[in-house]
Amino acid sequence: MRFLPSPPQLPSLQTTGDDEIGPVQIKCGPMKISRLALLIFLSSTLGLTACQGARRAKELAYVERPVENLYTLATDELDARDYDNAILLFNEVERQHPYSEWARRSAIMSAYASYQARDYEAAILTAQRYLAVNPAGEAAPYAHYLIAVCYFDQIIDVGRDQKTTQLAQGALLDIVRRYPESDYARDAALKLDMVQDHLAGKEMEIGRWYLRRNQHLPALNRFKTVVENFDTTAHVPEALHRLVETYLSLGLRQEAVTAAAVLGYNYPASPWYRDSYRLLSGEGMEADLVAAPQSRTWLNRLIPGGK
Repeated sequence: MRFLPSPPQLPSLQTTGDDEIGPVQIKCGPMKISRLALLIFLSSTLGLTACQGARRAKELAYVERPVENLYTLATDELDARDYDNAILLFNEVERQHPYSEWARRSAIMSAYASYQARDYEAAILTAQRYLAVNPAGEAAPYAHYLIAVCYFDQIIDVGRDQKTTQLAQGALLDIVRRYPESDYARDAALKLDMVQDHLAGKEMEIGRWYLRRNQHLPALNRFKTVVENFDTTAHVPEALHRLVETYLSLGLRQEAVTAAAVLGYNYPASPWYRDSYRLLSGEGMEADLVAAPQSRTWLNRLIPGGK
């Protein structure tokens, strides 16, 4: 499920000078402007294009405005799910008031709005820009998390290139390393399990492809990678069975028996173990010929913590 929590609540910002914001009107010195009139004025300068990529290059006509007004309008647009306008207004805060706390907050809000608009590239770039300027900022953990979730939401099926999956894995691991006690780290750990399962699935697909073409050595390497590097995933029982198949095809009978014994020791109820047992029985062998201590030693080497 696609879900990203909204940015964390940051301390309230104080207005400066004589400008003040009320629930209905904005007072700027002696002149009062209704929020509706201001919104109409700003909307007249918004020219959204049909192309999402061009949308990001669009800017408001430069008219200097109180920073609080711009930020409030941006959050209103965000609440209304008008993400295009919200991004333009948050970017305008940064453009007109680049060194203010409002600008820092607007950067992370713009990244969040881009994510909600499914413009993951813009969201990642904006969050990275925030981190480049504010590596220890109050919203830095959230910026790291947003980047990771952007990659995670772009993971595609195992039949295609897994570069994005690997980027998601790296970003999620970075969160766990940087903020181990945070809610972000706990969610990242759950997502890492899914990423690991996805990468293991890709290894299995490639291994099966090699096996169908009788390319046994590359197939063997793929299945061993799953057992050794993705030992907590659901693909391990099949990987062990495929090792049995591959070893038998290579004439390595004892290795096949050992792989089957590990499979039976850890997953005795698995249909993959039953398949391996039938396969070995057809070859006149039994999977339980390997003594338990030896099986356990091999298990510790291949799948630590196996169950």
